[in-house]
Amino acid sequence: MPAHVNVVKARRRLEEEHDRLIGIRGGLSGEAVNGTLDGDALSELSLGDQHPADLGTEMFEREKDMSILDRVDTALTDVERALKRLEEGAYGACEACGRDIPIARLEIKPEARFCVDDQARAEREARAS
Repeated sequence: MPAHVNVVKARRRLEEEHDRLIGIRGGLSGEAVNGTLDGDALSELSLGDQHPADLGTEMFEREKDMSILDRVDTALTDVERALKRLEEGAYGACEACGRDIPIARLEIKPEARFCVDDQARAEREARAS
């Protein structure tokens, strides 16, 4: 682990972020938390005496919740991976090049896996594919 990393502070920040994300996840609607909008859920919506605009609003809200849930789940995975790297002594090192991730970056994004250069490269590759 790079010498510049304050392990206690990093763990506290990651655990706080984990708790925050769990809270967000818990606040989402039941259908989104279950991960799907199945046919039964859609049928329930259409069977009610709802105006088509109300149905559209309901669908939009559920899709929005599912999108938020996907992002929260991804962020939770990143935080959990960072906690594991912390336990293994690999926290603070770029997973691509092995160089130390600057402390300023870790303070802004404690779950960071890559240095700025490798993060930019990964994002470019993701956009290209």
